[in-house]
Amino acid sequence: MVTTKIDKIAVLYLDMMAGFNVAVIVKLEPDFSEGNVSYNPDGTLNRAETKNILGPHSAIAVNAAFYAKVRHGAKISIGTMGPPTAESMLQQAQILSDADELFLYSDRIFAGADTLATAEVLKCGILKMGSKMDIVFSGHRASDGETGQTGPQTAWKLGMTFLGNVIEYEINEQERTVRAKRLVRLQGIYDVIEEIEAPLPVFIAIDPSYKARFSTVSQRLAYEKYQREAAARAQNFKQYLKIFNASQIEADPKMIGIAGSPTIVYKVERIPKGKATRQADVIDGQDAEQVAKAVSRIRQALSTMVIK
Repeated sequence: MVTTKIDKIAVLYLDMMAGFNVAVIVKLEPDFSEGNVSYNPDGTLNRAETKNILGPHSAIAVNAAFYAKVRHGAKISIGTMGPPTAESMLQQAQILSDADELFLYSDRIFAGADTLATAEVLKCGILKMGSKMDIVFSGHRASDGETGQTGPQTAWKLGMTFLGNVIEYEINEQERTVRAKRLVRLQGIYDVIEEIEAPLPVFIAIDPSYKARFSTVSQRLAYEKYQREAAARAQNFKQYLKIFNASQIEADPKMIGIAGSPTIVYKVERIPKGKATRQADVIDGQDAEQVAKAVSRIRQALSTMVIK
């Protein structure tokens, strides 16, 4: 491998910030863009017959962890509970984050788990990652559940301070604190930004509006270095992957799977596909007459609008 001057500068910066550990819990979710989601007779999702991807909210959490890597040289561990097919989803997460370790918790006994039983598996899995975590990240919610409960429940089981709806965060390694901005609702007013500081370790659920910002040359150089490293690692992601079953993570059989799930799915109904009601006209931009007609229709539509 050829080492460039940029790489050397980035390495010097990262060596100064080494020794920080973060974990991300992610979820394999149905690809609803395909339109085909299969369910078992008991109402649980049939993942074997449903195309699955890295959940969009999980991807945002992975990006937040990557920010910690760029800014603080953090070691990233990504874990998920799922079937063997979840390996490909972990590869997607590694491409986004340059994860150092990937963990798949896979066992038939996990099947049918609700959020509480899932949180139990994730708790046990995080404790088996081998490093004491400074921050654990999760997405805001999952597209196939929309409950937003797994993150807070995992934080509770780990005994970590929970910060939800986080849109921005900064770490002070010397003082061992994190300062975060998050969206809250205050007396019926939505999108109030609250700034909060908490001692590490913390559990952070990332808001969908989160975007990482790299403002210095050192950070941008580190960003580019890790992106190249992520692409190389993901090509051989299995060498970073560890697969654990229930006994290996020392999970209590009474607390996982259907046995540990107080939630019962009573009924599942398919959501009918909506019919398209809008029509589109394609015009030739070189045809002055067609353009004039389009402008006339736009003006007519705007004239009926009430702008406050």
